[in-house]
Amino acid sequence: MLQIGSHKLANRVALAPMAGVTDLPFRRLCARFGAGLVVSEMITSDPSLRQTRKTAWRSCHDHEIEPRSVQIAGGDPQLLAKAARHNVAMGAQIIDINMGCPAKKVCRKAAGSALLANESLVADILNTVVSAVEVPVTLKIRTGSNPQTRNGVTIARIAEDAGIAALAVHGRTRACAFKGQVEYDTIADIVAAVDLPVFANGDIDSPQKAAQVIAHTRAAGVMIGRAAQGQPWLCGQIAEHLEIGDTPAAPNLEQQWRIVREHVASLHQFYGDFMGVRIARKHLGWYLKQSPGGQQHRSIFNRLGQAAEQLDYIDRIYTTTNNEELAA
Repeated sequence: MLQIGSHKLANRVALAPMAGVTDLPFRRLCARFGAGLVVSEMITSDPSLRQTRKTAWRSCHDHEIEPRSVQIAGGDPQLLAKAARHNVAMGAQIIDINMGCPAKKVCRKAAGSALLANESLVADILNTVVSAVEVPVTLKIRTGSNPQTRNGVTIARIAEDAGIAALAVHGRTRACAFKGQVEYDTIADIVAAVDLPVFANGDIDSPQKAAQVIAHTRAAGVMIGRAAQGQPWLCGQIAEHLEIGDTPAAPNLEQQWRIVREHVASLHQFYGDFMGVRIARKHLGWYLKQSPGGQQHRSIFNRLGQAAEQLDYIDRIYTTTNNEELAA
């Protein structure tokens, strides 16, 4: 059984932290459908932003399935340590450090994957944060800054020496962002180099692909990112496939309608109608990405300004689609 510190995970599949995606409503949904671990959106270590509405939303763990894992981001060891202690006081049971985000606005602040270029700073951050809290500390990284300076193995060894409890590796460099082939060979090298649980991450979009990546890398688990958008049940499908070899069917159309409706309603409740309506738009776009007429429905949905209008339109989308399928 995969374990992080004293926390025994239900399975080998984790939901990746994704800013603007893995908020509390989405984490609850993915956990309910079978994700063994869900990680929060990254929370800045800047104490001046601690009272902002965005940070408050990202720090909320009401009725969240344990263990509660919170990702923090920044480049100053002491500020990260303070952020770790603060989030533990707010309910975090695992602290995850972000050294994997390739976004320019994060890297410009010498945070995220920009840190990988400074191995001594990485060591300072990890040692300082691990020493600051009693809960397990995990780390998310990439394979290096660019293809010419891949240092993922070195960073992993630094992490192990610092007492990091688990490692997630996105198999691309900072420079590659989300383009090009995932370096599963590099992930395999990292797995072989350290004696701690490693989650393989990057372009894992099906149960079969997850099994292939596990077999190739020998990773302890997989971390699912963008593929879970619009498919909160995917982590559970992957977990069952890895456990027993079977792949459970995706929810049928009626079940999907109930899931989408519940998700959108929970966004309205969590953020309030004004922000909830706006945040719901991107999620419905992901749900409808592969659906006939999805682009047209998304265009109409994006013009709706009231929570009740959105819920009514979701009912119309799925009722119409279901009737068309029955007629066919």
